[in-house]
Amino acid sequence: MNHLPVFDIAIIIAYLIGMVLVGVYFSRRNTSADEFTRAAGRIPGWAIGISIYATFLSSNTFLGVPGKAYGGNWNAFVFSLSMPLAAWFATRYFVPFYRSTGEVSAYTNLEKRFGTWARTYAVVCFLLTQLARIGSIFFGISLTLQALTGYSMVTIMIITGICIVIYTVMGGIEAVIWTEVVQGILKTLGAIIIIYLVVREVPGGFSEIIQTGKADHKFNLGSLAPDFVSSSFWVVLLYGFFINLNNFGMDQNYVQRYHTATSAREANKSVWLCVWIYVPVSLLFFVIGTCLYTYYQQNPELLQTITLQAASERLGLSTNNPEVVKLAATLQPADYGDKVMPHFMVRMIPTGLLGLIISAILSAAMSTISSGMNASATVFTEDIYKRYFNRGSSEKNSLKVLYIATVIVGLMGMLCGIAMIGIKSLLDVWWTLSGIFAGGMLGLFLLGLISKKTENSDALAGTLAGILVILWMTFSYLIPESYAYLKNPLHANMIIVVGTLTIFLAGNLSRKIRKK
Repeated sequence: MNHLPVFDIAIIIAYLIGMVLVGVYFSRRNTSADEFTRAAGRIPGWAIGISIYATFLSSNTFLGVPGKAYGGNWNAFVFSLSMPLAAWFATRYFVPFYRSTGEVSAYTNLEKRFGTWARTYAVVCFLLTQLARIGSIFFGISLTLQALTGYSMVTIMIITGICIVIYTVMGGIEAVIWTEVVQGILKTLGAIIIIYLVVREVPGGFSEIIQTGKADHKFNLGSLAPDFVSSSFWVVLLYGFFINLNNFGMDQNYVQRYHTATSAREANKSVWLCVWIYVPVSLLFFVIGTCLYTYYQQNPELLQTITLQAASERLGLSTNNPEVVKLAATLQPADYGDKVMPHFMVRMIPTGLLGLIISAILSAAMSTISSGMNASATVFTEDIYKRYFNRGSSEKNSLKVLYIATVIVGLMGMLCGIAMIGIKSLLDVWWTLSGIFAGGMLGLFLLGLISKKTENSDALAGTLAGILVILWMTFSYLIPESYAYLKNPLHANMIIVVGTLTIFLAGNLSRKIRKK
């Protein structure tokens, strides 16, 4: 590692080895598929809650949120404010439902309710969502470590990916949860340390940061006008509510954890613990972005390196190329926000603490990736392999399939991360992709859970209508300007909102028409 002192390298290596050893420790218990996917239902609610919190607090939050706050304002924090309402729905309806079914997969019930096609559709949407999520997190962690080490982003993805695959495959869901407990604490500590270090470098401290933030409207949560075209307060609130409803109600990452709890009450506690930790901690990352904005406003000469790097990645040319220099001079804060925190870390964080902060960022990536790999492997085994290829699969054979699927998902996630190199905003890309894939899945689930009288044909009609709407909203920007009136006028974050409502309403409309 070219830029890191030996002491920081030792801290990072010790952290990585520690995570692998956790997997080795729990590997002794993984004698069956039930142990690998549910931990035999012996995890306490507080540990599951911190684990869910750690899954929410990914490297997309660690890097993307400060970047958004630096380049814009606190509009994205409204996403966090939507979580309590989604959690209320989850604990009242979703957790009791899943605990009563006893099915480890979130999608088995869809087949019982509407048929094979419904289960298959939800599984495909989930797996695509996970690949997009894992890829964006691999990209985020490599972006930071490249600035600190000088190694290529591809090399960093491969090294971190191997470590994650090892402890996830060996330890199963129990290793994932207990490592996430450690990682959740480490991430929170890292955020507090970064705030302290940035404020220390700003003459005038917090009072200056607040003054600068107010002057440049950094604390703005978005327009309260009924505007669904731009990223208004209401757009982010609706997006947050629906995506969190999907997380708590349909995402295998979370549903699987409900089954690891000792009781339904403990599972409910875990959801609320996640919310009450995540909301204030996510606010810390917006504070970091505003602190960094003030620091670089006071030290504008430091931005040249960042803008040159951003322009270089966008054009694929060296930083001394005239075209890169020309583009760098035109870039706005929103164009290079994701690169500001890594730059500050390289310059200002002292030896020892830098290793701790990098470990915190690694933990942010590793917790979400390992969770996604385990959940995806579970879905593949339960909903694809055991459904279509080997219904009578033995415990030993199912465990083998889980191992293989975990490795494959990890490798595919790395490839997705490599494909994302050069994107403008990490958080924007993840929000867009998750909204596209999750909209149809959530709408179908709500249709089956709430509308008891809808049948297979109604659900199919609603889903087809929803898919058409989602495809139109996603790709209508390709329509020629001469047909501009056919383009989607709404903000991209409204895709999951409109897609979900379309499936639910169209399915109910089909039921009413059928009854006439």
